Amino acid sequence: MKLSVITDEVADDLQTALQIARAFDIDAVELRTLWGVNLALADDDLLRRAKALLNDYGLRVCSLATPVFKTDLFGATERGPLHAAQEADLAAQIPLLQRCLEVAAFFDAPLIRIFAFWRAGELTPEREAQILHWLERALPHAERADIKLGLENEHSCQVGTGAELAQVLSHINSPYLVGVWDPGNAFVLGEAAQVGYAAAQPYVAHIHIKDGVRQPDGSVQWVIVGQGEIGYKEHFQQIARSGYQGYLSLETHARCEGLSQAEVSHRCLYAMQELISTGGN
Repeated sequence: MKLSVITDEVADDLQTALQIARAFDIDAVELRTLWGVNLALADDDLLRRAKALLNDYGLRVCSLATPVFKTDLFGATERGPLHAAQEADLAAQIPLLQRCLEVAAFFDAPLIRIFAFWRAGELTPEREAQILHWLERALPHAERADIKLGLENEHSCQVGTGAELAQVLSHINSPYLVGVWDPGNAFVLGEAAQVGYAAAQPYVAHIHIKDGVRQPDGSVQWVIVGQGEIGYKEHFQQIARSGYQGYLSLETHARCEGLSQAEVSHRCLYAMQELISTGGN
């Protein structure tokens, strides 16, 4: 298991985020926005500027966190965060995917994260069939680019738990479609990390890490990794036992009064190192 970070969770300024990454001997980072611009909307000059900085710091890109399929298919009434992207309608999703694959190729990223449309209730067989239809449309583009699609369990999307992730991915047998496991998102929907990972593990190629505490009203407050209710010491042990060799990519989310995003992320990365070294490996 190797540490990584989603850079804009550390700082909007890419150089600041890369400095934190190097302080933890991270060798590859995950990109989503660059100086406040979503990768899907970034022009070539901005991409070249980012690549030059990555080269200066000796860092690779392990994944792109894209907004592909973060759109409405099932009549959802709520939306999740788009991280400086603009919601595109269904007709624009395949061109959006193609653009994100081009950006991934530019950064030599082997994986791009995708979603399963805004959540509108339970994952019914009818909804599952429509999701599979769109995934099957996307796969030929990934195959031609030789870049994997990583379907994430996102609590605001129709595939939100590890069980739902496994359910959908079990229907498509392709090396170009894998799972991105996020125990924090599963926690929002009431699924325990160890239960969700046990279901999704055969498909998982990338992992996001954030921690949270359930509030009296049912919402989740994001906190420093290890200070929440997800139970990361045991979960890291479970991940290690499974033989997972990929990245644990910090998606900080936590905000602490008086601390910058970079300082909070630094505390999270330090906590992750400690939790892993004291029982995760």
